[in-house]
Amino acid sequence: MSVSTDAAAVKAEQRRTWDAVSDGWTREWETFERGGAALTARLLALGGVRPGHRVLDVATGPGEPALSAADVVGPAGTVTGVDLSPAMLAVARRRAEGRRNVNFLVADLETVELPPHAFDVVLSRLGLMFAVDPGAAFGRIARLLVPGGVLAAAVWAPPPRVPLMSLGYGVLARRLDLPSGPPDAPGPYRLCDPAALAAGLTDAGLRDVTVEEYPVPFRFHDPAEYARFTRAVAPPPVRRRVDALDPAGRDALWAEVAAAAEGRAGPDGRVDLTSTALTVRAVAPHRPSSITTEGPR
Repeated sequence: MSVSTDAAAVKAEQRRTWDAVSDGWTREWETFERGGAALTARLLALGGVRPGHRVLDVATGPGEPALSAADVVGPAGTVTGVDLSPAMLAVARRRAEGRRNVNFLVADLETVELPPHAFDVVLSRLGLMFAVDPGAAFGRIARLLVPGGVLAAAVWAPPPRVPLMSLGYGVLARRLDLPSGPPDAPGPYRLCDPAALAAGLTDAGLRDVTVEEYPVPFRFHDPAEYARFTRAVAPPPVRRRVDALDPAGRDALWAEVAAAAEGRAGPDGRVDLTSTALTVRAVAPHRPSSITTEGPR
């Protein structure tokens, strides 16, 4: 298959996956936002989002940080959120009811039809690592920003530093014998190397690149709540293997996930799974970039 066909197939699979887990993320959204809201606030600060700004949110999912940005830019500003998943964006649109300054498009960054130099700020909260071609995505962001515009984004650090995701998935991988994909495939930890991330952004024509660690305070009321969260957001391949177990096997599996979280519980029983994100700030050049990298079609 050609590169473009491969990219189209990967994106189609991503769309199916995110559509399939949209209900679980909707149920667990408030749980996730206990930490996610802090990360959103950090990105808004890094981007310098203010009233009147035009903001693009890449891989917005159920609508963050787009909706928070819309509250900041006010009626004189606009926010556009893009995501591959129609189901996720249906949730985002419900949350956006009553706001006239935000709209959502079902699209990926490489193919969405947006004019160049249309945005003062581009945001992305834990989405850029799913780009099929990160270099092309970074280049497109550089062209979509106004000269001097800012990219403010967050990606995950390496798995051991992201127990929110890796603790439960580690149990599932051991118990279900889950295969590990190629290290360069789109996924949660693809951009976890700070030096490589900074180099990729610089190569795309962005300037004044900074990459910093940010501890995201994810906390759960008890181990059982963490097991429920992990179950709700598990992707389809994991769900299929879980469903293949008998009822006793499924109960034992989720009990093991809860037991893993119990090792992180404090005296009050609450589970602290503070996880490290890498926050990125980069600035579009004041002169038009000569880089012409295009994303896969």
